[in-house]
Amino acid sequence: MRSYRDLFRTPEFTPFFLAASAQTVAQTMGGLALGVLVYRQTASPLLSAVSMFGSSLVQVLGATFLLSAADRLPPRAALTTLPLLFATATAALALPGLPVWSLFAIVLAKGLAESVGGGVRWGLLNEIIGKDGYLLGRSVFNMMSGLMQIAGYATGGALVALLSPRLSLLAAAALYVLAAGVVRLGLTRRPPRTTGRPSVAATWRANALLWSSAPRRRVYLALWIPNGLVVGCESLYVSYAPESAGTLFACAALGMLAGDVLVGRLLPPRVRARLGFPLLLLLALPYVPFLLHPPLPLAVAAVTVASVGFGASLVQQERLVALTPDELTGHALGLHSAGMLTLQGVAATLAGTVAQLTSPATAMTAMATVSVGVTLTLMTAERRDEDPIGTARRDEVVTPRPARRPPGPRPR
Repeated sequence: MRSYRDLFRTPEFTPFFLAASAQTVAQTMGGLALGVLVYRQTASPLLSAVSMFGSSLVQVLGATFLLSAADRLPPRAALTTLPLLFATATAALALPGLPVWSLFAIVLAKGLAESVGGGVRWGLLNEIIGKDGYLLGRSVFNMMSGLMQIAGYATGGALVALLSPRLSLLAAAALYVLAAGVVRLGLTRRPPRTTGRPSVAATWRANALLWSSAPRRRVYLALWIPNGLVVGCESLYVSYAPESAGTLFACAALGMLAGDVLVGRLLPPRVRARLGFPLLLLLALPYVPFLLHPPLPLAVAAVTVASVGFGASLVQQERLVALTPDELTGHALGLHSAGMLTLQGVAATLAGTVAQLTSPATAMTAMATVSVGVTLTLMTAERRDEDPIGTARRDEVVTPRPARRPPGPRPR
């Protein structure tokens, strides 16, 4: 699969793509509306940041106890039911008079369901287009995410400014319902990717197998930590510039779109493979000067340039898929998604705490500095495990070795 045209000619890819697009717009609109609603009620940067990204905090519970369901649920049924649950939760957030603790309880319950949805969604994408098309497919989805986030934040910001956060939440709930309908009508019925009942034991066995490989461990850490810390910076846009948060979010999404086009379509494979860590540095470095409180135009330029670095995730996901046995693909991608979102939620909470004690600008600089440090540490470890001429050691060849598969029944 060599072009975007090939992707959209693939049966079922288009409805799958459209449903995900509607869901992304719903998520961004709902998150911005909730962050503004909580900030207006509490004037707290911490609570505003956690309300927007708090659902990510419980992803670790899903990854620990529920993730085996990602390969054991019928994909169409799961991807129809989950948006309906999200629609119900988002509509409930719009109810007037709810105390803040009730809002957070709904957000966390929604996040627990999302932890399974990521594995189901990306495992199904791998089924629809195959491993050889996965990088191209994910680049399209990342570009879509950037565009839909721009649309979602712009629309959500307008609805919040002109009407109210609660009406924006109701519009987001309607989009979730639309996404469920597209999945139900546009995708064919498929059996689960593996047999057996979801269980905590099956989840732990698969997690242990995935984590047993040093190359996969490094990929997961690179996918989770630097990215998550920078999302902590993003979680402070509302408190950093309350009247311009939608602009900052939209420009960050624009930068992410540019990075995905660059990495997913324009760069040749040999060049792309070498840019994982440099892109992670680009992701964090533009936030370091925020301690100086740059004016809004410079802040907008900085977040746009920084977000190009999110293209690093495509490089790392391609390597993860290549390192993973076929029967663990959904679980592996679900673990990536759950771990990434968990770290984003933790980072948003940490950033909000630092901002509460100091200022949003100080917290953004601190999170970016730590992200740079983590990236440099991972880069050093990667280079230490290479031979003198710069080629990967034999145990890091990207084709999964048969020994990585456990004896007996499949672990999912």
